Amino acid sequence: MRAKLSYAVTAVALVFYFVLVGSRGVMLIQTGTLLTVTFGVAVLILPVIGVWFLWKNTQFVHRANALAAQLDAEGGLPVDELKRTAGGRIDRDSADEVFAKRKAETEAAPDDWRTWFRLAVAYHDARDTPRARKAMQQAIALHRSAA
Repeated sequence: MRAKLSYAVTAVALVFYFVLVGSRGVMLIQTGTLLTVTFGVAVLILPVIGVWFLWKNTQFVHRANALAAQLDAEGGLPVDELKRTAGGRIDRDSADEVFAKRKAETEAAPDDWRTWFRLAVAYHDARDTPRARKAMQQAIALHRSAA
């Protein structure tokens, strides 16, 4: 719940920023000189890219959460079997062991979105966010093609 609230607050702040920057770009364009119109158009491009990026990330989170809910309903969510340090952080060796299991599971069933989902969780636990995201994107793509 805390992550959803943080995401919502960040999204609202970004939208506010995009509106503020966009209004400045419009003001520059309304000035009417070649230089200010050029800067105004350049300034307007940034909020457009930002809105697109925010939208794509929101879609990704929504789809990943839907997969998690379906996997939970099936009883297939990965069990947290990771060892933790006294401070509560995940033990690196434990994460590597679980990752090796998940990778083998995914190699054995590369067309199953469930194995890719669990691999994404293992990548995340091993603090490899880029690969976790790619594995989750693969899980989403496989799930969408199966539906």
